Amino acid sequence: MGEAPTFILQELQNGIGNGFELKSGTFETDTIVGDKKYIIGGTNGETFSVKDQILDNNGLGACVDLIELGTKPISCNGHSAVLLKDRILILKETAKPDDCIWFLEVDTPYVRQQKKILGTDVVAWSKGVIGNSEKPVVISGPSGVGKGTLISMLMKEFPSMFGFSVSHTTRAARGMEKDGVHYHFTEKNVMEKEIKDGKFLEFASVHGNLYGTSVEAVELVSDAGKRCILDIDVQGARSVRASSLEAMFIFICPPSMEELEKRLRDRGTETEEQVLKRLRNAQAEIEQGRSSGIFDHILYNDKLEECYENLKKLLGLDECITPPKSSPPKEINLPRDHSVSKIDDKIIISSISSGLEKESKNLIMLDVSSLKGGAPGRTRGLDFQVIGSFSDGFNGNGPF
Repeated sequence: MGEAPTFILQELQNGIGNGFELKSGTFETDTIVGDKKYIIGGTNGETFSVKDQILDNNGLGACVDLIELGTKPISCNGHSAVLLKDRILILKETAKPDDCIWFLEVDTPYVRQQKKILGTDVVAWSKGVIGNSEKPVVISGPSGVGKGTLISMLMKEFPSMFGFSVSHTTRAARGMEKDGVHYHFTEKNVMEKEIKDGKFLEFASVHGNLYGTSVEAVELVSDAGKRCILDIDVQGARSVRASSLEAMFIFICPPSMEELEKRLRDRGTETEEQVLKRLRNAQAEIEQGRSSGIFDHILYNDKLEECYENLKKLLGLDECITPPKSSPPKEINLPRDHSVSKIDDKIIISSISSGLEKESKNLIMLDVSSLKGGAPGRTRGLDFQVIGSFSDGFNGNGPF
């Protein structure tokens, strides 16, 4: 990779501190944002805690505990804190490669929204992930339009590329249903709390039970290196569109109401009353699908094979002979002892190693210029470049 540019080496002379350890064994960092100081601390093996100090003209003020949303990371032997535009980057020492980068959001749109809802100051945790993931695909359409068949065809032809998110429900498991496979079965009060905290993309109450798609369920599909497909109704698609999730929205439309009625009757699975109800619902969904501005694309399923080819074209798979290999996100393995500095949107992580002949400085440049997502999900879009070599090793020797 060559030597580090001179300006980086000069900037490292004023590197950001790695915090300090208290007598109690708690490790803390202080980060000032406007008139507030965020004190981030944690004892090894326990979750991080955050306190907010409102500073007066003398730089003093009382500390108060904040409401912390999201999954709190587990503290380790130390950490560095770097202020970005609307969040604080946390680099954990001696952590596993997939657990060393976190963000504490202090003024993101999600945090501002939750402050308004809860009526108090909040912060939110989000796990950092190297690289990006394909946008999830939201597919909607009325009952009987054939969207389930189209999705099955897609999954059969490209099994390693796509995955389904597992929905949550408050109803009891039935028969052979397994938790985490067919549904995430949960208690109603737990799901209601998580809905209030903004952890669900969409939800609905059906016969007294809650059903919904969580942000985490979609993120887990992306973590596995797959593109998530969400098969949901128009109302659910509307909720996802209003969320922070960046997705592709596709509406499957029948060629006509007459053809849709024929398909529903040919299935022979519903009574006359049920067929008429589905047709009424379908008419309303089609009107919303065409005119609501929710959907990016509308496909007419007149001939199944033709519609499927158009779906593949939208997903960039029309000329795909061999399915591209999907892979989980790349990981960065931080050196055990390091210091941190910041230049614009580059975070410089420096480690000094002593050899037999001379001491050498090794660097990682972490690029935070293209962050995507965030709480209550992952923060993706991180990139890194290794300059020099570390005795502890890295997964990769340069940009990817």
